[in-house]
Amino acid sequence: MNDCLFFGQNQKPKLIKNESEEIIKPIQFKFKNENENENENENENEKQIKKISTSNYSTIFLFKNGKAIEYLSENDSNQNPQKIQIEENIQKVTVGIQDEAILTKEGNVFAKGKDINPKNPNQFINISSLIKDTNDRIIQDIVSGASSIYLLTSNQNAYGIGSNQFGQLGFDSETLPKTKKPILMMKNVSKIFSGNTSNHVFLLNSNQELFGCGYNGFNQIGLGKSIKETQIQKLIKIKNIPKGKIIDIQCGTAFSIILIENENQNPKRKLYSCGDYLSNGLDKNRNTYEFTEIKSSLFENDDNILDFSVGNFHNLILTSNSKLIGFGLNCYGQLGTGDTNDQFIPIQIELPRLRFNEDISNYHISCGYYKSFLYYSPPSFSNLEEDLIKLFERKEFCDISFKTENGEIIEAHKLILKYRLNQNQNQIEKLQEIISKKSIKESNQIFEMIYSNKIINPKLYSEIKEIINLNEKIEETMKRIYLNENEKDFIIERKEKQYKFPKLILIMRSELYRGMFLSVTEDTSNKVTDYSELSNKSFQILEYWIYSNQIKDEIEITQEIIDEIKIGIDYFQLNQTNPNLFDLLIKKFNNQN
Repeated sequence: MNDCLFFGQNQKPKLIKNESEEIIKPIQFKFKNENENENENENENEKQIKKISTSNYSTIFLFKNGKAIEYLSENDSNQNPQKIQIEENIQKVTVGIQDEAILTKEGNVFAKGKDINPKNPNQFINISSLIKDTNDRIIQDIVSGASSIYLLTSNQNAYGIGSNQFGQLGFDSETLPKTKKPILMMKNVSKIFSGNTSNHVFLLNSNQELFGCGYNGFNQIGLGKSIKETQIQKLIKIKNIPKGKIIDIQCGTAFSIILIENENQNPKRKLYSCGDYLSNGLDKNRNTYEFTEIKSSLFENDDNILDFSVGNFHNLILTSNSKLIGFGLNCYGQLGTGDTNDQFIPIQIELPRLRFNEDISNYHISCGYYKSFLYYSPPSFSNLEEDLIKLFERKEFCDISFKTENGEIIEAHKLILKYRLNQNQNQIEKLQEIISKKSIKESNQIFEMIYSNKIINPKLYSEIKEIINLNEKIEETMKRIYLNENEKDFIIERKEKQYKFPKLILIMRSELYRGMFLSVTEDTSNKVTDYSELSNKSFQILEYWIYSNQIKDEIEITQEIIDEIKIGIDYFQLNQTNPNLFDLLIKKFNNQN
């Protein structure tokens, strides 16, 4: 079952039958899977929510299996979701006021809406194929504005499509009021930020320089008092950004909120806002011209911001101390406070007990026009390559640093590098020498090639091919770590037998241990006595699977082992979707018999 709470406007579209139009307290959201005849033996991960995107146009649920369903406002009368008919594996969904877009695993973007496809606004078309430069047609991220869609390509170029009524595509609105084809906005972009009710957008380059354009009638772009224009029709650099790393920016209709991480402050992540006072959380009864810190006693020094989401005029924040905090307009109960009173300063929202309270970091928030969701979505990766790439992005687990040509720091995992590079102790030094002459973009591509075993950039690969083992499969690398006892630093005791693992591998493969190691203290022991319902033989199967995504050939499978493995997968919360351990065990058991 999915753990998903809903509150706010229960119409346009109506999401919960037999409930009023205003749901003012969080309640459980339930829906039928897109397959009416759902197989009871279907892997639980296949039914889990990956992402929710919601506005007044539609609400889309994206599942772990790459499928999605949508509730459309025009189908409000029958209240039934529709399966999105895209054959490719869906990786991300995003919804604006008038349109929606879907990013597939293949890097294609399908979108629909009246400005994108005026002749048939309800039909998806491949907008990435409309990009003039064929080298830019692989898309790695999509972001919705109110009536525009933004694309970030694998070459780190930003494109926009749809309405440019307020200059939100970075061009003069009289010359270009809208476009049905993606147009290049800016090069060397690392992230795009906007909002599903917003007519302004921010672009961040690889040097952490921030640019913005679009509607600025409430000072929501954060340009300061000196800028009087209500429409910014050309990308302009944002100055006076708070010190630290920009983690995220989300845009409402008339305000913006930015999340900044600074290792030298407590708490290390803080929120800053600008724009309309009704929803900026500053309670100053005036619009704020520059990004200003949102202060509250609710933000404790040991509390970290895990996620936040911005709606039309309301905001929700999730913290590591399991607090849900909100502020802004509340006319439909979209803050979940139990009433419809607006809240201009942060207030804590009472929540029912969550099923996975012990791992609050896997909860996410999605705010729509006047509605809100809080849902559980643990990471789930299809193979070891994706596990490694995701782990590379988690900087808190890294233990070795590399400096690029411009002095930027890239952090990586020494254990993985040791086995991915050729067995020569000088290879890490050689890698550092190569990175020191590369840009941050090129350096990230180099590490992605090392971690994923794929030639992403042939030119860069020619420079590193002498030091990496590209011919070796990821599974072989992991099995070499499996055989090396000296690399294992965590002990699990099982029925008088000890199993040793590298903490890094457990972090990558088990949600249970990822949560454990995130919260360990300095005096925590590296020895844990674990689940007694598993036999040593079953535990050996799990151990080998964690490293290799494989079952040992010589292992004989019994029904008892299958039953125990199912318990073990749930207990250790193993990341697995394809191949699926439980399915392979049943297949091997049937072949034996």
